[in-house]
Amino acid sequence: MRPLRRSIYKSPAQLRLMREPGLLTARALAAACDAVRPGVTTAEIDSVAESVIVAGGGKPNFKMERGYHHTLCVSVNDEVVHGIPGDRVIEPGDIVSIDCGADVGGWNGDSAATVVVPDPERPDVVAAREKLSAATEGSLWAGIARLATATHLNEIGDAVQSFIEANPAADGSAYGIIEDYIGHGIGRSMHEEPPVFNYRVPMQGPAVKNGLVVAIEPMVVEASPDTEVQSDDWTVVTTDGGAAAHWEHSIAVHAGGIWVLTAEDGGAAGLAPFGITPAPIA
Repeated sequence: MRPLRRSIYKSPAQLRLMREPGLLTARALAAACDAVRPGVTTAEIDSVAESVIVAGGGKPNFKMERGYHHTLCVSVNDEVVHGIPGDRVIEPGDIVSIDCGADVGGWNGDSAATVVVPDPERPDVVAAREKLSAATEGSLWAGIARLATATHLNEIGDAVQSFIEANPAADGSAYGIIEDYIGHGIGRSMHEEPPVFNYRVPMQGPAVKNGLVVAIEPMVVEASPDTEVQSDDWTVVTTDGGAAAHWEHSIAVHAGGIWVLTAEDGGAAGLAPFGITPAPIA
């Protein structure tokens, strides 16, 4: 006899319970991003986020992952994801991706953003990294916008990839989309079914209907998408040393439309260029 599978769709009451962890995640991530500046260590950035989450009555859900002991993942330059906070000092020109999550009442939020540190001595490097980050963030919002009209989940990957293809580097070279790491469902656990691809796949995926909650998180790199895991068994880096950017939001589909749980405005500003207006969860 097969074990019963938990539905990937949440009830209206469960969606309402996901609003608070989403907002707390948003506040902690914003505080962490504001803390990024030359001379600050990644551990100090981690401490800022943890303070916000604890003060807000939540728990850092990254600490609930087996073997991980930090509130954030802080990935710098060629680090794509899962960078472990520590004594690394942020330097001018660094591109810093921060991934953050909070648990409130057994429900989870998950979000990521990328910050490029100013460097007057290397404006070309900063400009290139800012463009990479902007393309990655734009592809995230393109994916979220597609979710608002999609019939099947894997339409998101097409939207993300199409945006990246239409927004190459300044010299016209193509960015690489990481395929080894993808988005996911989210709810009682931070990582749930279904998988959310950031690139085109032949399968349709599950139906997009009320109660679906997913974390969309494109990871985009300057050139080759090939990666390897460092000896700490967590930090993922590009094999060619190219810089990486990572943006993520958790989004709910409900009777009124979609709502970005990890954005204070529900995603209104990010979705406006796509002609989509998010609807609050009733």
